[in-house]
Amino acid sequence: MNLPNAALSDLRIVEGSAFVAAPLGGLTLAQLGADVIRFDHLSGGLDFHRWPVTNENQSLFWIGLNRGKSSIQVDLKSSKGREIVSDLITAPGKDAGIFLTNLPAKDELSYEALKKKRPDLIMVSLTGNYDGTSEVDYTVHPAFGYPLITGPLGSNAPVNSVLPTWDLILGNMVAIAILVAERKRRATGEGEFIKIALSDVALSVVGALGRLSQAHLGTEKIQADGNFLYGAFGANFTTRDNFEVMIVGLTPRQWVSIKNSLDIQDGLKEIEEKHDGNLDLEADRYRLRREISEVIRPAISAIDLKDLSEIFKKFNVSWSKYQTFTELLANDPRASEANPIFSVKDQEDIGELPNISSPIRFANTHNLEAQSAHKFGADTDEVLKRILQLDQGEIQALRDSKLIN
Repeated sequence: MNLPNAALSDLRIVEGSAFVAAPLGGLTLAQLGADVIRFDHLSGGLDFHRWPVTNENQSLFWIGLNRGKSSIQVDLKSSKGREIVSDLITAPGKDAGIFLTNLPAKDELSYEALKKKRPDLIMVSLTGNYDGTSEVDYTVHPAFGYPLITGPLGSNAPVNSVLPTWDLILGNMVAIAILVAERKRRATGEGEFIKIALSDVALSVVGALGRLSQAHLGTEKIQADGNFLYGAFGANFTTRDNFEVMIVGLTPRQWVSIKNSLDIQDGLKEIEEKHDGNLDLEADRYRLRREISEVIRPAISAIDLKDLSEIFKKFNVSWSKYQTFTELLANDPRASEANPIFSVKDQEDIGELPNISSPIRFANTHNLEAQSAHKFGADTDEVLKRILQLDQGEIQALRDSKLIN
């Protein structure tokens, strides 16, 4: 469903996906106005009932990742059903012919078969590893180091992330890849076949952040370090009324703000003299992070959160209160309609839900409002009419043959 005047209102992408990365790539483009058509098997995809769910077992996960997309149901187990999807992917339109998938792309939906029908096809295929073998975020993460340095100080037990980090990065790389290939096609008329492996995304990030180089040079320290910020100073503390807060002194300004707000200069001076350090340097703030924390801890523990918040606001300290999703929604203005990307919208069959539009905000281009998720399969007839020019009789014949719902 194209939305006029939006940044990508001329693009049409057909998406065959499950789980996080591929749907997120499509969502990112849909939020910028692209016509994204997600197809699923008649009974729903692998993520159709994925948690979190409502009391009626409707997936809030599925709804969140499929807002603003058209939804169609097709019998993907049959050759004729796959041929319908193939026709949608390769249908005419200079800004169409784009296929995004992390599903096995074979038979009628293989790159080779689709390219025969549309030589300028752009196809993005997501895999687990560079050799095409399977992985998911929760198997990639343990292999790339971070769980062994996450968790309480002194712990030897690995701590996995509940956030699918690599999937989220891959999802945004998907959107970039499609736009790069489409830009090339506009210039040359040539299509593209793009593969992106989940573990390669992790490898690129671990390399970019210096961790592989550190291991290569033999300077890696494998130990959990609690909530300390790596490479500078940052740590969590408990207020007098038992709220947990995180304080960060990464930049010189942030560090000065902490010192002035808590009036701890004398204690920090003692640390510098005792350990021959200069806490104006990031490296020394990291090296002496535990000693710094012991100076800060009693200052924080003597103040209630409300008063601490006022002090930190006055001195422009970089800090945050640890809070649940419920507290975020109830108390944080960033998760309220004060924020232009946040709204509460009606979701069919559920009721009002928080809804977020694209965080990319344009000054001179129309920014779309948040879109609700279409009901599963709600757009099958409309898409077949609009793109394949089928009449109602032809669509009913497909339905009678149980190729669509």
